[in-house]
Amino acid sequence: MDTQSVITRTVRVAGGRFAPGHIGELTQLIPFEMVDAALKATGRVQSRLRDLPSRVVVYLLLAACLFPETGYPGVWRKLTGALAGLPVAAPSASALAQARRRIGAAPLK
Repeated sequence: MDTQSVITRTVRVAGGRFAPGHIGELTQLIPFEMVDAALKATGRVQSRLRDLPSRVVVYLLLAACLFPETGYPGVWRKLTGALAGLPVAAPSASALAQARRRIGAAPLK
């Protein structure tokens, strides 16, 4: 007996260079809507367009927990590794640390 099942689902994703799959599997596990809601609830949404948007910094911090032996620049390279050919910021270690301070701990709680 030849039977087939088809499962379809609709997935909403962020667009652009920081779309899911571009900054790692975390965007598949923790939806960007959840991150955006946490940023909005804590007043940490960026007020201007930045090379390191608040949403991306949250994913950076979550990934840093998965790779504690790797500094922020190493984690950044892991998150943006699939972006070959796209214009991606190359922030310094101090820029990444400053972005972490800008976001703070509140959205991650």
